Amino acid sequence: MADHAEDLIDYEEEEEETLQPATTTAGSASGAGEASEAVSGEAGGDQDKVNKGSYVGVHSTSFRDFLMKPELLRAIVDCGFEHPSEVQQETIPAAINGNDVLCQAKSGLGKTAVFVLATLNKITPVPGTVSAIVLCHTRELAYQIKNEYMRFSKYLADIKTGVFYGGVPIKNDQEILNDKEKCPNIIVGTPGRILALVRDKTLRLSNVSSFVVDECDKVLESIDMRRDVQDIFRATPHNKQVLMFSATLNKEMRAVCKKFMQNPREIYVDDEAKLTLHGLQQYYVTLAESEKNRKLSNLLDSLEFNQVVIFVKSVARAKLLNKLLNSCNFSSTCIHSDMQQQERIDIYEQFKNFSKRIMVATDIFGRGIDVERVNIVINYDISSEADTYLHRVGRAGRFGTKGLAITFVSTDEDKSVLESVQERFEVNITELPAEIDPKTYMTA
Repeated sequence: MADHAEDLIDYEEEEEETLQPATTTAGSASGAGEASEAVSGEAGGDQDKVNKGSYVGVHSTSFRDFLMKPELLRAIVDCGFEHPSEVQQETIPAAINGNDVLCQAKSGLGKTAVFVLATLNKITPVPGTVSAIVLCHTRELAYQIKNEYMRFSKYLADIKTGVFYGGVPIKNDQEILNDKEKCPNIIVGTPGRILALVRDKTLRLSNVSSFVVDECDKVLESIDMRRDVQDIFRATPHNKQVLMFSATLNKEMRAVCKKFMQNPREIYVDDEAKLTLHGLQQYYVTLAESEKNRKLSNLLDSLEFNQVVIFVKSVARAKLLNKLLNSCNFSSTCIHSDMQQQERIDIYEQFKNFSKRIMVATDIFGRGIDVERVNIVINYDISSEADTYLHRVGRAGRFGTKGLAITFVSTDEDKSVLESVQERFEVNITELPAEIDPKTYMTA
């Protein structure tokens, strides 16, 4: 995350075998929340193999083709999912087979569902025993992942899931962990709070069989956070499964991730450059800084949308823009790091439940957060780097649906970032036309 990212966290070459598209077995289906993209997979074979290449759809594949608990299959049906996404089709078999997995796939295809389903399928709950640890870099994402576990474990009544993060009293977490009846079997959290609970010996990880890191590039890029993850990792058994996921993962970070793994199944869906989102229309508007507010107002008046997220570069700008929008009779809300934790969670829930249709956000909302109805993203301030741009615009057009991303460009630095985005992801972002057909970005 860009601005104020430090406030969001709780402290803050190998040979590759390239599979040709024609021979690539298409992967897994898309599932929950940020459900995980799957890699094709005959679960056996060379575990060190790297899977790359374009998607090959196998629409006849069903979640029932995976050897999962009947209770999980019932929950999947209840959630309305029929066919796994390509990423899930690739990755779920490898994960269920017990392989360590390192997966990079673009936003919105269901990476979260991969590790949620794999860990739920694997666990035989023992009261008072923690069997799975899931680490992520923000509290909001931790909260969302916990909800995905709740959604898919609805028929697995004996499995308990808990979420622990900073910003709330640690005493509450300690009381839960010390109560055998309340102690979660699956714990989702941010590294700072999880490590604090490990160090005070409240959280015992000697029985952990699954170690998951979501948005692993962001979790491991900071030396301090990486050190925390390493300390947590050392408190777990040597013989465990490690699963790591992200939408953006450069070669240097891949090497860091693999240090935590044993002969991982590496799944890189599409080439590193081609991480653009199908169905997402992307445009830019060149304008002066002083013209942004009027242009934004015009767009909100003229565009059809279900929900829209407007990204800005700082907390101060988020507050001011949200105030301005409300004064102009646009009923908006805003989320940023300069808020109490419960307030952030409440605002996220209100937006997800469609109580508000417009949200102003800093990059706290730019990764992993999944709100199905968002179909427009406006970069009021462009991000400082290409990867952050991808994560931001990925809030629209989830799971292959249509969406629209509009970026305001007002400085030479903005132009430079936009050029790097187009070069990095091999996408052509054109100037916003005078009129846009709603059919191009609104899913029927």
